[in-house]
Amino acid sequence: MSAKKKVLVTGATGFLGSHIIAALRDHKEFETVAACRTPGNLPAWFVGEVRPGDLTDPTYRQDLFSDIDVVLHVGTWATFWGHRSEEKERFFDVACDLVDLAVRHKVDRFALASTVAMVGRRSIGEVDDFATPEKSGFWPHLDYLIDLDAYMQTKATTHTNFTNMRLGHFVGRGNKLGIAPALLPRLSTYMVPWLAGGTNRLPLVSGRDMARAFVKFCEATELKSNESFNICHDDAPTMREVVNEMSTLARVPKPLFSVPFWAAYVFGGLMEILHPVLPGKAPFLTRSLVRVSEDRKPSIEYAKQKLGFVAQDDWRDALAESVQESIEFGMPWPALGQA
Repeated sequence: MSAKKKVLVTGATGFLGSHIIAALRDHKEFETVAACRTPGNLPAWFVGEVRPGDLTDPTYRQDLFSDIDVVLHVGTWATFWGHRSEEKERFFDVACDLVDLAVRHKVDRFALASTVAMVGRRSIGEVDDFATPEKSGFWPHLDYLIDLDAYMQTKATTHTNFTNMRLGHFVGRGNKLGIAPALLPRLSTYMVPWLAGGTNRLPLVSGRDMARAFVKFCEATELKSNESFNICHDDAPTMREVVNEMSTLARVPKPLFSVPFWAAYVFGGLMEILHPVLPGKAPFLTRSLVRVSEDRKPSIEYAKQKLGFVAQDDWRDALAESVQESIEFGMPWPALGQA
């Protein structure tokens, strides 16, 4: 490995990718390489190497990792419901090929942007970084993320580390698929209930804090061949706290009633079925939104120990950024995916 590590960031112009290249800007020990479809969307200050192209193009992928030390794979195709065949073709198959290419090119380490939601309802209380994932059976993207994590474990070698970054729920300006953009227009309808009384905890994380975690991953010196880290704020607020903040900031109504999780899953499934004949870019509710709302309190002790990661942004400030941006755009109904 060269003295100055070359770090390639996929999806470099996206929400997470743009935060990462900004965070790497002040780390002169790294040479950032931006992989993206539209180089014109990179910030004007970025003067590093750009490898333009579409990850779904096998020809583009073949030499993408040439002379690269670290891969931060944060640019993925994703939807919040259905689209199983597209998820396999555009996300899972592509990502598996990238894993194989990382081994072939002897990349030192490879980090995947994943989610704490891969741990299901059976994990109660504080969830550690290696808690067993639980497939949903209804959210293809999440289930393929779990399959991809398993595939990375089989490919981890002495010369290539594979790490699953289990990220909390995104908050902050620039994120079109976060909790605030998804909830605000729905709250305005008076049809959104509390789930289990609003006591469920939500592990939030800002774009800046996620970027700091990925930089810490690049810097880490004692990684095992396969790692997994929970990346979120140590203080997981309840749904009631989050919605109360959003209601105050955006002047949208709070829920007027509560339903159990099982009822929300049933209603979400019905909305997915009826979506083709109902108005809107996305179903009113999807079972994936219920899944991410499940009560979770991921432990970040292992990330503190191995990476030295501690979230710095207050979740309230990051949430306020999301709410303000959504207000500026007229609180549009988000598409909940790239389909």
